[in-house]
Parts: sequence; C-alpha cells; structure tokens
Amino acid sequence: MENMFRLMGSDEDFSDRRRSIWVNGPVIIGAGPSGLATAACLRDEGVPFVVLERAECIASLWQKRTYDRLKLHLPKKVCQLPKMPFPEDYPEYPTKRQFIDYLESYATRFNISPQFNECVESARYDKTSGLWRIKTSSSSAASGSEMEYICRWLVVATGENAERVVPEIDGLTTEFNGEVIHSCEYKSGEKYRGKRVLVVGCGNSGMEVSLDLANHDANPSMVVRSSVHVLPREVLGKSSFEITMMLMKWLPLWLVDKLLLILAWLILGNLTKYGLKRPKMGPMELKVVTGKTPVLDIGAMEKIRSGQVDIVPGIKRFSRNHVELVDGQILDLDAVVLATGYRSNVPSWLQESDMFSKNGFPKSPFPNAWKGKSGLYAAGFTRKGLAGASADAVNIAKDIGNVWREETKRVNKMRTRVGHRRCISVA
Repeated sequence: MENMFRLMGSDEDFSDRRRSIWVNGPVIIGAGPSGLATAACLRDEGVPFVVLERAECIASLWQKRTYDRLKLHLPKKVCQLPKMPFPEDYPEYPTKRQFIDYLESYATRFNISPQFNECVESARYDKTSGLWRIKTSSSSAASGSEMEYICRWLVVATGENAERVVPEIDGLTTEFNGEVIHSCEYKSGEKYRGKRVLVVGCGNSGMEVSLDLANHDANPSMVVRSSVHVLPREVLGKSSFEITMMLMKWLPLWLVDKLLLILAWLILGNLTKYGLKRPKMGPMELKVVTGKTPVLDIGAMEKIRSGQVDIVPGIKRFSRNHVELVDGQILDLDAVVLATGYRSNVPSWLQESDMFSKNGFPKSPFPNAWKGKSGLYAAGFTRKGLAGASADAVNIAKDIGNVWREETKRVNKMRTRVGHRRCISVA
C-alpha cells in the first residue's frame, strides 16, 4: 500500500497475540464523509494514511441505516466534500443513492482504500514512545484477526451519529406486542399501509418518517414532548440555510432569529394550534448554544394540518397493543418507530480525557474543536453538518502536512550530507 505501513515483530509479543503494524502517517478511524474528506486532503498534501472502518463499506450510516426517501436537507454546494464538487446534473437536493454514488466516486478519485471490518476496541497514547496504539478486531467471520496499529497521528472521524439512541420507556420492551424499530431500521412506509404507527421523536427524522408513513396511507401519530423549531426548507425558491448564512454576515444573531421566525410564520402559519410549541430561544441561538438543529419542513406540516399526521404529547407507558399518553389518552397501536437520534461512541474506545468530553464531543467549541494534543484530531464533530466536516478535514491535513514536509526536508538534507561525506572519504 505505497509503503503506508510495514509489519513489525508479530511473533515476539507473547502477552498480546495481535499483529503490530507501523503506519507511516496518520490513522483515520471512520470511512464516512468526515474520514473520506480527511483522507482526500491528506492525499493532496502528499501524506500517507490508513483508514479503519468497522463496516464492510464506506459511509455505512448512509448505505445501511437510512430510509429510502432520504435526500440531503441542504443545497448540494454546501454539502460537497473538499476538492470535488457534485456532478452538475445532480439536483439541488441529491437523493440518498446519488450521495452514496458521489462518495464512492470520491474514494476512487483520491485512491482511498479503507481497511474494512476493522472494529476499534481501544486507542491510547503511549507517552513513553510518543505514539498512538490502536487495537482492533476484525468483524469479518472469515478472518477473525486482531491487530494493533501504531502511529504518530490519530484522526477520530467516527462522527456524531455512530450509535443509535434507544430510550427506556415503561412497557415498551416487556409488554408491547407490536413491532418496535429504530428509525435507522426504517426503509419505507409501504409495509405499514393501513397500520397505526407511533413515531417517537419530532426532529428531522421523525418528521420525515411521519411524512413517508402518511404518503403510504398509514395512520401515524408523532410524539412531541418538548418545544421544536420548524422552518421552511426554502423561501421563494431560495434555501433557508443560504438565507440564514447571508443574514448572519450582516446582522446580530437575535435579529436573524427574529426574521427567520417571521418568515416561518408567514409560510407555515401558527404551529401552536397543532401541538408544536416553539422554544423561547431562537433557532440559530439554540443551534449555537445546544447544537440542536431546527427541523426543515419538506412536506410534513401539510400532513399535520390536514390531520393525516396526529401530534400527541409524551408517553406514560405501553401495554399489549396500546400506549397511554401523559394526558390520559390511550391509543391503539400496531408499530412504534423510535426516531430518537444517535450519539457519539468515542468514549467507549478512546482512552483520552483532554480533548473529548463524556458525551463523545470535543470540549473546545467550533472552530477549534478539530485539534487536540499529542497528534490527536477530530473530524466531523462540529454539529455543522458536512460543511463543518469538510472544514475540519482541510485544517487537519494542512496541520499534519506542514509537519510532514518539514521532517521530510530535514531527512533529505541528512541523507545528502551523508552521501557527500561518503564520496569524499572514498575519494
């Protein structure tokens, strides 16, 4: 692999049967958009790397844990990865399949070949050697091997959505007889036609699953426990995201929020009467303070206004074929979809406490969250989507690239001096 790594003394370590591999460059953990973007930028800087991925494909979240109707919620020009735009014939909001095709073409163009089925068990910094030691086990039944990668730089690119969040709700797993799935397992509403489905969660996933169920003639009810900001995806044909970014260049945050809420009221109307209460904090301020993204409406509000999607309050408990809500309502149910989001899994394997907090996100806020100490980096944890991941990738590659070039120059100079001495002595 272009001298990216070499095997070291695999038979001498009797305490741990893992093969040790020296990586001549950084190890990138995760082959999603963040990892691919970092790898491409490192390739452009002339720095070798190894990408480790626990699944058997790139972008496994997109390929295996998303519903069929999914499209990018933001315009393609703010979602493209560094150094390669989307094809011109792609629509403004590419489909799931188009985005996967784009990522596969991206990996091919920059010659990115991840080590698939490599599940990271632990990663720790060895202060004695000044190197990172990453222990992995193969998730492939065919190999079943264990490895230890040793490197100077470690890039964490496992993302904000590595593991599903499944809440504990009284009676859900012990008494309810219907189907229970997480939104990452949901593909289409076709199989739920005519069925009564409870969607738990009112974020972008919850709204879109409810919309898809309604489009397939199911009877969805969506649980809304707390306040939520819903904004139109477009205003007069222009992306709400682009309008927001433009306003934030010239106006204070509080005024941007005021204008966004006015536009939302003009286009979507008063949502309170449908059971959707807005937070006291404005949408952009809430995003900055908590990282919570406003919902971009792509058609769910029309279904809610028409009564095809019911809004219900929080859940008290489940029984055999029913759910009891906190307001005393009892609903008959056939299935439950948990649109309860995802979390970072970094604390489960990274043995480090300076850069990452217990929730699996960097302690430093954007734009300084990408770099830690001792050669540790983070890509894709800014809560700013693909644009934030791309910015991290560029910064990480430049930082490592600068060190790489300086050390390469120094080594070349030393070789030149040694060569001259040898010529003189021979003469």
